[in-house]
Amino acid sequence: MHHKTVFANGVRVVSEHIPHAKTVCVGIWVDVGARDEHDLTNGCSHFVEHMLFKGTPRRSASQIAMELDVLGGMSNAFTSKDATCYYGMVLDSQLPRLVDLFADFFLNSLFSDEEIERERHVIMQEISMVEDTPEEQAHELFEGLLWGHHPLGNTILGPMEVVSRMDRQKLLDHVKSFYTPDRIVFAAAGNVQHQEFCDLLAASFASLHRHNGAGRKRKEPQELPLARKVFTKPLEQAHVTMGTYGMPVTSEERYKLMLLNILLGGNMSSRLFQEIREKRGLAYSVHSYLDAYADSGYLGIYLGVNPDNLNESLAVIRDELDKLSHHPVSAPELANAKDYARTGLFLAADNLEMRMTRIARNELYFGRNVDFDEVVAGLTAVNADDVRYLAGRLFGRGMTTAVLGPVSDKDVQWNLLADRAGS
Repeated sequence: MHHKTVFANGVRVVSEHIPHAKTVCVGIWVDVGARDEHDLTNGCSHFVEHMLFKGTPRRSASQIAMELDVLGGMSNAFTSKDATCYYGMVLDSQLPRLVDLFADFFLNSLFSDEEIERERHVIMQEISMVEDTPEEQAHELFEGLLWGHHPLGNTILGPMEVVSRMDRQKLLDHVKSFYTPDRIVFAAAGNVQHQEFCDLLAASFASLHRHNGAGRKRKEPQELPLARKVFTKPLEQAHVTMGTYGMPVTSEERYKLMLLNILLGGNMSSRLFQEIREKRGLAYSVHSYLDAYADSGYLGIYLGVNPDNLNESLAVIRDELDKLSHHPVSAPELANAKDYARTGLFLAADNLEMRMTRIARNELYFGRNVDFDEVVAGLTAVNADDVRYLAGRLFGRGMTTAVLGPVSDKDVQWNLLADRAGS
């Protein structure tokens, strides 16, 4: 059962009681990410995420790590374009200890200069690791083309030159500006009693100073002209990421988009996987995916391909985009996509981490619980014409494309990506 409480200062607490569970997964979500930064602070959200594990007056960094291990569960943190999350999963009997630990590092981190300098080098190695991982780098390059100078086009880790100059005051300013009660959501899923959970949190978080300002309004991104660019790099494969503007998380058409993505490249029976990998053997990795925010989003396609097969792969992708745009999918194909979506929804429900994440994101984006029945009903209502009309609208704009690998612009036949109406 889903429960929600809002403290007087604006901190939100959501939980889902699962009686048969022996564990509980808890997350602290902060409504801030890379999109809330500018060029001189890009990477700040991620840097702060690292620093919260680096010592408080009560615990050293090693003691925090040891205590998390001693609790016997798991813990982690991540930063995205629009959120930062700290989470852990423990036996239900250990919930008070986990909340105490989370409260300590969330509210009392020291941000010592020594730890900042040490962690700076760790993050710079993380940046280098992304640059050595072509698939990840191709996605970052694509998002830079799609969003341009908007903060959504920035990387989450930030550029080396900015991270190398990040100092204690910038990090503290970031926390002061964004780690405010109105932006904090606590989420728990498992064998947790909501009122007991609220009581544990209230001792530390209910007295946080309420944010009195009007709040920082995020800049809504604008759709940019089509962009296509080759980033030449000595690799074995050409890594292609392309996409088109989609829609916000809360869009009424989100279920249509979810099914369109599954049909295009969301699983092994999808059109791109079958045509590019199974029938032609052009690539090992090919898929489509969705990325969405409160005010925007996109549908993307990725493939890693031998440079000799690049242009043929682009032609196949364009053919499949056109087929979805101009011809209704068959009833069995659409039914299979709906079954796949429903199955994924309920399989995720058996994972407490996924369940905690789901109720937290629902609170951040919708401000309410979106139950499973609502999602299933939304998927069930989609018909073949809905998918075709949406595909025509999205794919008719063209596909912004980044190619990373041992090719140059003259090697890519960009005309193969042009819309061939009525194909």
